[in-house]
Amino acid sequence: MARRSQGTKLHLAVLCLVVSCHAIGLSDLMERASQRSDKLHSLSTSLNKDLDSHFPPMGRVMMPRPSMCHTSSLQIPKDKEQALRVSENELISLARSLLLAWNDPLLLLSSEAPTLPHPSNGDISSKIRELQDYSKSLGDGLDILVNKMGPSSQYISSIPFKGGDLGNDKTSRLINFHFLMSCFRRDSHKIDSFLKVLRCRATKMRPETC
Repeated sequence: MARRSQGTKLHLAVLCLVVSCHAIGLSDLMERASQRSDKLHSLSTSLNKDLDSHFPPMGRVMMPRPSMCHTSSLQIPKDKEQALRVSENELISLARSLLLAWNDPLLLLSSEAPTLPHPSNGDISSKIRELQDYSKSLGDGLDILVNKMGPSSQYISSIPFKGGDLGNDKTSRLINFHFLMSCFRRDSHKIDSFLKVLRCRATKMRPETC
């Protein structure tokens, strides 16, 4: 019930944002998007810590490299210094492309979490559903943003996700689940960083100080 209430509040917040978007300035919209992306990254970090608490000894060795994340094909700034040299339209496009690329993987994680061989699978499952709620909320907010920014900011790169199975044995499921979550944490950090740069630009702050 608490989780449903949380999701309802998120969607109501998005609805209010849609209704009043014409009266809200770009800087305020950027601030709201930045707050949601910050929460998304915080949740993903918390989930990774939960998974670390019960990880197979050989898990670190067997887990795929970060370059194997399905979003690695997207050409994005490697750090904040590079992001500062990217245009507003490209940054918002990259953030939306990354967010959209996680719709299917989050569905997979959500379906696998309840039976994950982990003592905290109940909490993990709940947090995954929260991630889905915040991802949806952030995506809706970014849609509003690009409508205010103009058509040149509306391009989205399609990033296919081919993984549909975490494996059959317990170790494989834990490792692949953890791998996907580590990829999401990495991408949520990028999304959050891009939106913070955009927020600073919208509020006329020096982005390098944000």
